[in-house]
Amino acid sequence: MPEHHDIVIVGAGQAGLAMSAVLHRHGREHVVLERRRVGERWRTERWDSLRFQFPNWSLQLPGWQYTGSERDGFAHSTEIVRVIEDYAASACAPAREHSEVVSLRQDEAGAGFVLALADGSIRARQVVLATGPFQRPFIPPLSQDLSPWVVQTDPTRYRGPQQLPAGAVLVVGSGASGCQIADELLHAGRTVFLSVSRHRRVPRQFRGRDVYWWLEKMGRLAQTIDSFPGRQWPPSIVVTGVNGGYDVNVRQLAADGVRVVGRVAGASGGQVAIEANANQVLDEADTAYAGFLSAAREFAAHGAGDDLADDELADHAGRPAAVSEVGSLDLGSERICTIIWATGYAYDFGWVKAPVLDDAGRPVQRRGVTRTPGLYFLGLHWMHTIKSGLLSGVGNDAEYLADHIAGPH
Repeated sequence: MPEHHDIVIVGAGQAGLAMSAVLHRHGREHVVLERRRVGERWRTERWDSLRFQFPNWSLQLPGWQYTGSERDGFAHSTEIVRVIEDYAASACAPAREHSEVVSLRQDEAGAGFVLALADGSIRARQVVLATGPFQRPFIPPLSQDLSPWVVQTDPTRYRGPQQLPAGAVLVVGSGASGCQIADELLHAGRTVFLSVSRHRRVPRQFRGRDVYWWLEKMGRLAQTIDSFPGRQWPPSIVVTGVNGGYDVNVRQLAADGVRVVGRVAGASGGQVAIEANANQVLDEADTAYAGFLSAAREFAAHGAGDDLADDELADHAGRPAAVSEVGSLDLGSERICTIIWATGYAYDFGWVKAPVLDDAGRPVQRRGVTRTPGLYFLGLHWMHTIKSGLLSGVGNDAEYLADHIAGPH
């Protein structure tokens, strides 16, 4: 007979394990299915120097809070793996590794769902899809128009400068991944080109407090996706925890030697077309920086605490001159042998055979609840707030889903 469960959670990263812990506390029978190992993406899809972008004191999951000695430090990716492993063990999560779900469909009788695995199937009354916020690197189709001698990779496959062939490197995208990788390559002595994308610049620390503290205290981390027109979230905040954490400023990268260019608009052989919008993107990032400082100062003026350090940042502290715009790059003449596509991520839900995706394959949900009764999402980027895909916030959404699962609604 087919195996039956009340609830199946797909994915044993922080989201799936948080959901498991909450369901366990509610006394709900369930199983967690993981395609490879617990916390797999933290194990195999992170570069060697990557550190958690927010301070250790912000790390939390249902029933667990960081209590180590380096509260203001930034955990290495291998430490995050240990956190997830230890959490799975302490929470007694019923996780099955190497149990990849190859398809999910509704039961013909309308009594739940059927999950197909390589070695059989499982029936469940309810399913929570918790396969992570960053499932598949988005590589622009124009990448296929480049010459085969150009090595192309992405942040999930990049490990470090020593991995790349000799020559200059073009990093496409100036989100957190792109900026950190470009900075690392520059410090390794590589010639680096950085094609910028929209992002928000913030100080790593302001008045003695980490930016995460300010974002939390000012309510920015609680702002919901529904508060934005068309549910379109703002550009990503660029921060790093490398070397104890420091400000990431693309203009400063340019001053240090990175060749900053605009958006990649096309490619043909060894030629890459570039939009002349680099300074516009950097101006917007500067505006976001100034806006953050203004909001933080106003918040501090209304009683944020007397223990804050002195205010010593200018709205455009140390702002270098504008970058030189270019209309194209000749990869051969610039000796660019590698392109790293740090252009974001796409969903990978092709195996979900239920009416919960839009025409582009994106989940249609409100705080994880879909129009298909009994089928939920958890841990998506900006699923409800910016914290929905983070260790520090996935537990709140898990609690919400547990209440919804318990019904009635």
